[in-house]
Amino acid sequence: MNKDSKIYVAGHNGLVGSAILRELNKNGYNNIITRNHFELDLTSQINVEEFFKIEKPEYVFLAAAKVGGIVANNTYPADFIRDNLIIQTNVIENAYKNGVKKLLFLGSSCIYPKNSTQPIKEEYLLTGELEPTNKAYAVAKIAGIIMCQSYAKQYGANFISVMPTNLYGENDNFDLQNSHVLPAMIRKFDDAIKNNLNEVVLWGTGAPKREFLYVDDLANACVFLMNNYNSPEIINIGTGVDLSILELANMIKEIVGYKGSIIWDSTKPDGTPRKLLDVSKIEVLGWKYTIGLEEGIKRTCGWYKANKSTDI
Repeated sequence: MNKDSKIYVAGHNGLVGSAILRELNKNGYNNIITRNHFELDLTSQINVEEFFKIEKPEYVFLAAAKVGGIVANNTYPADFIRDNLIIQTNVIENAYKNGVKKLLFLGSSCIYPKNSTQPIKEEYLLTGELEPTNKAYAVAKIAGIIMCQSYAKQYGANFISVMPTNLYGENDNFDLQNSHVLPAMIRKFDDAIKNNLNEVVLWGTGAPKREFLYVDDLANACVFLMNNYNSPEIINIGTGVDLSILELANMIKEIVGYKGSIIWDSTKPDGTPRKLLDVSKIEVLGWKYTIGLEEGIKRTCGWYKANKSTDI
């Protein structure tokens, strides 16, 4: 990408899209197109067709998606598969039809089999059963990957797909009904301090292990790959380091400053036992994460406290 290349960031108000926007601005890219949901409904085929015909972006970061944690995925599977399939299809098809030079599709590490060998290599995709609680979302993301690969094979389109690990950071979702585990913990501990609660109840056993990547590192990786990676084969983005949910909870509890007890509700699902990505492929290309988990959590807590409101 040149500094004046016309770049469309789809989903620029979300966790990932806003970080990509910050990264592009920081690096001097000065011709960035964005549209919020009210300006452009990506589930509308007619609206997306019109947008691409008029704007003719050269590069597309497809970060727009319906996302959520284990509660939301398990409760609204129809919404997750429908909305994501429609958004992806509209954007990918119209990127091809309007001559986009390159598109980067944001996948998810949940596309990999539930009981995959660890750490998870890219070639483990479609080698086993998916985690049932987020199967609908995972299938939609897998369809997006295959779609990008199919357009590359049939039409020669330079559409790449990246698989980030669990993400967190500025502009995260802290709603307890549909947030991911890390921001949900920050919210719960902060609320417990505010309400003088002696204990906080967390889902599951605390035993599963997870890898977490600060979203600004992901954005840096996405811009790096847009400029340095041209294969339709998927590529993982992560830290290559994980910890148990119990360890995560204790770390967040200490950073937030909560002094009470943690109660684990083992009647609630744990999800996938472990989900650690093999990141050797992207490291060979020359990219590595820079923001450690403790530092990232401190930044996220700071953003939450500065931006929280009664409707978060």
